[in-house]
Amino acid sequence: MTIDRTYDVIVFGATGFTGRLVAEYLATKGKEASARDDAAGRSIRWAIAGRNAGRLAEVKAALEAIDPACSSVGVVEATSEDAASLDRMASQARVVITTVGPYSTRGEPLVEACIRAGTDYADLTGEPEFVDRLVERHHEAARARGVRIVNCCGFDSIPHDLGALFTVTRLPAGEPIVVEGIVRAHASFSGGTWQSLLEIMARGGSRKREARPEGAPGARKVQGVKARIRYEKGLRAWVCPMPSIDPQVVLRSARELDVYGPDFQYGHYMQVKSGLQLVVGIAGFGAVAALAKVGPARELLRKVRRPGEGPSAEERARSWFQVTFQGKSASRRVVTRVSGGDPGYSETAKMVAESALCMAFDRERLPARAGVLTPAVAMGERLIERLQAAGIRFELLEG
Repeated sequence: MTIDRTYDVIVFGATGFTGRLVAEYLATKGKEASARDDAAGRSIRWAIAGRNAGRLAEVKAALEAIDPACSSVGVVEATSEDAASLDRMASQARVVITTVGPYSTRGEPLVEACIRAGTDYADLTGEPEFVDRLVERHHEAARARGVRIVNCCGFDSIPHDLGALFTVTRLPAGEPIVVEGIVRAHASFSGGTWQSLLEIMARGGSRKREARPEGAPGARKVQGVKARIRYEKGLRAWVCPMPSIDPQVVLRSARELDVYGPDFQYGHYMQVKSGLQLVVGIAGFGAVAALAKVGPARELLRKVRRPGEGPSAEERARSWFQVTFQGKSASRRVVTRVSGGDPGYSETAKMVAESALCMAFDRERLPARAGVLTPAVAMGERLIERLQAAGIRFELLEG
């Protein structure tokens, strides 16, 4: 389905810390590519959106300093609290990127507007409760409209979701598969991420364990690996189960795609240098999680980093991530790795921007699927190709 709209992509939340990085990525990409998308061979028409006209004007001026051609970038006023403004925004775009969170309290109205408008959608949520709710309430409507609602298009969960896909495609077809992803990173976080994390901790344990995506129940056996803390000799480091949305996303993809084999298991871990660091980290996380459930303490924690604040360019330049995947089937074992720079912001901006461009320009090369989808199900191999071209590495290390 070809959609004729004013803009190919709108960045909603462009005045926030992460939203501005997404806009800057698109501006830089346009300048380097003479304002043309490599998959389409024509100009990228895009806009920035948010609630404050003055701040949007400041962002646009900064974009024009990157590339004077950004004078053509559109400006759209919209807010999560005004459904009519969301409808106007969604009706102008082929794809809307949203960085406006917490998604559990502010995200659903935009999803509804995109479904009504027949507009594809990409977000950066890491909130399991929000994704579960969208699958339950909006998957069928989005599928009927031919709309892709794609959550988790940043560090949560593209390296893990696409990394698992990259891994299983290097194993023999038709065999049971076990994959473990091990995360190692050096990075900081923004105020928006901190606020969302506190919301998740405050509601801890209130959601279902997993949402069931579309498809015939029991089509294949898919389950999480029973995770445990252990010393991994090959990495010379401790690994511990990582509490994030990423395993849920990987398992949803595995239920939908035959390439994951007749029986698929996935485990998700964080790599830690030493036993002492492991103990301190677990204790610290547990303390913050407990305090986040207490109203006055949660309000004090909110002041650690406020919305709109984030790491400096120098801090981001020193940041990096690696996700190592160990995959095995009955007859083969492989080790792969997805890696890049600053995971939470610079690379996240790249990931969500390329996801939106993928949906806007590569429709003929994408799987014929619609609904509330994971990145692997919605875009799969084509998004891996885009991210590789943008500098994120997908490597086969062994096997």
